[in-house]
Amino acid sequence: MLTDRPVPHNRWDLLDGVPVPTPQVSVVVCHYEQPAQLARTLHALGRQTLPPHEIVVADDGSRRPPEPAPGVRVVTQPDRGFRAAAARNLGARHTTGEVLVFLDADTVPEPGFLAALTRTVARCADVLAVGRRRHADLRDLPPGGDPATAPRLSEPGWLTEGYRATRDLLDADGRSFRYVISALMALRRSLFDDLGGFDERFVGYGGEDWDLGYRAWNAGAVLVHERAAVGWHDGPDWAGRAEDRARKDLESRRLAALVPEPITRGAAPPGPVPDVLVDLDADPSTPDVARTVQALLAQTHRDLRIRALGELYPGTVQHEPWTPDQLRRARARLLVRSPLPARTVELMLREAVTHDLGEVRASGPAGEPVAILTTTRALGRGRRRATGLDPAFGRAVVRVDPLLR
Repeated sequence: MLTDRPVPHNRWDLLDGVPVPTPQVSVVVCHYEQPAQLARTLHALGRQTLPPHEIVVADDGSRRPPEPAPGVRVVTQPDRGFRAAAARNLGARHTTGEVLVFLDADTVPEPGFLAALTRTVARCADVLAVGRRRHADLRDLPPGGDPATAPRLSEPGWLTEGYRATRDLLDADGRSFRYVISALMALRRSLFDDLGGFDERFVGYGGEDWDLGYRAWNAGAVLVHERAAVGWHDGPDWAGRAEDRARKDLESRRLAALVPEPITRGAAPPGPVPDVLVDLDADPSTPDVARTVQALLAQTHRDLRIRALGELYPGTVQHEPWTPDQLRRARARLLVRSPLPARTVELMLREAVTHDLGEVRASGPAGEPVAILTTTRALGRGRRRATGLDPAFGRAVVRVDPLLR
């Protein structure tokens, strides 16, 4: 039986010393036309120090899907282009374990991989863990061979530096989702279901793992790099290949549309998935509402969307309830009671993100609250733990001078 020791912020180091239970691990292997690579990976999964509860091969439309083997189930989907997100979701739906591990067919795990990758996940329900991806030329390696004996290829420098700079994600922040690699990743089924799985709008190579990592962080997940969980990737990282610039540009555009983190989104105008969701705490018939909306539209932080009753600003103000996509992806919700100076949202959001807070209040000269910002990160963790806004994230107050009425 799994344990669940909550930790504040991203402090997975506080789990050191907590006994590690033995989880039921379901492994989903994403595959397409890779019979030799899959044979190596399945053989390696059969030699784990923590044997998997089950293995599901999720085939993305191969002309000849893999044959089922003892202890291995094969599920398939039609070939409609590269659909790794949909394939991984399909595989997950056919599993029964309490912990999900995602592997790619071209990634061979070392014998201690599953035990190392799931040790933190088994102790805390909020953890999303990624392993260490090493690279080698495995073309001539038979099933059962040691990948460490194959010709070595360099590890991706951007990953190595990212894990080093964040101390294996202990110091993760709102951009650390870039270090979430679905080729070797683990999380509890409860967290996977809470996130809604992989987003199947990602069709074509790349982006679906970063997107899941963003939504996980945004929902209060604890990100961990399990350095001892080593998987050997057959071939170089994309940085070591002849890069298809058009494909990478498409990936960047998909991420910018769905991930409102400012550097990822860039200068693109906000669309239906904004960074901040704004509700008005005022009678829609009062004159202050129009002035409040005008002040919000003049904010220096432009990536926000306002929801209000009535017929104000058609096409600019949203009158319908927030969609599940908006609620899952926006970094914060803002309740506004009166007109705000132009930098208020920028200052409140900066305070929340810099200090990983749950709530930031903007107070006027007399201490009265004029706006309350709550982070999706604290709301998400609180939702899973039935605590409301998770108190571990803390609160802060910024002082503003409300616009004169």
